Amino acid sequence: MAAVAKGSQPNTQAAAPKPYRILVADDHSLVRRGVSSLLANQPGLEVCGEAGTGIEAINAVRRSRPNLVILDLTMPEMNGLDAARTIREECPETDVLILSMHFSEDLAREVLRAGAVGYVLKSDAERELLAAVDHIRHRQPFFTGQLTASMMQNFVEGAVAGPAAARGAVLSARELEVLQLLANGHSNKQVAAALNVSTRTVESHRNHIMRKMEFGSFSELVRFAVRNNLVEL
Repeated sequence: MAAVAKGSQPNTQAAAPKPYRILVADDHSLVRRGVSSLLANQPGLEVCGEAGTGIEAINAVRRSRPNLVILDLTMPEMNGLDAARTIREECPETDVLILSMHFSEDLAREVLRAGAVGYVLKSDAERELLAAVDHIRHRQPFFTGQLTASMMQNFVEGAVAGPAAARGAVLSARELEVLQLLANGHSNKQVAAALNVSTRTVESHRNHIMRKMEFGSFSELVRFAVRNNLVEL
């Protein structure tokens, strides 16, 4: 056995960060290949599998425990809404991003109630998909721009109900503005520019919102708000 050289130093090089692992689920193989190819070219992302049905998606999540599932709504065996609910119940550490050709306000409401933290139209995927993945990776929800006009309507009208009201969670007008912009997928810097304030001010508002609502992540707050009719989509 070779002797260790005197005075040699142990290897202290930091381990490379783990890739952000993504499962792609769509019943069209062409869509799966296109999305997988787009993601595979991005540093820090890894496509860990594909699925062609809702049941396959659930089984793949159980096996590989990805960070994110990109999920189509219309798939055989089990639709995307039911698959999303099952995934979130069984694997809460796995986020769900819906990628669909369909959009309506009612459908958007059901998507969020199913536990998804992102919603991108296939027609906008080339422009928005990578941004959506980046937002969700950094614990920020991302929704197609078509939700902008109606997002947070009940908040704006001051309609606070359910457990949040029991905790006394009352948001200021500016906090409502910040929450609406963040929920629509804007970064802190973009929100700051839109409201003509500093990024630090936006971060402060976001922290106040989180403390008032007693949540550990912003995506959790958005999901809770939708489930308890605190927002109108």
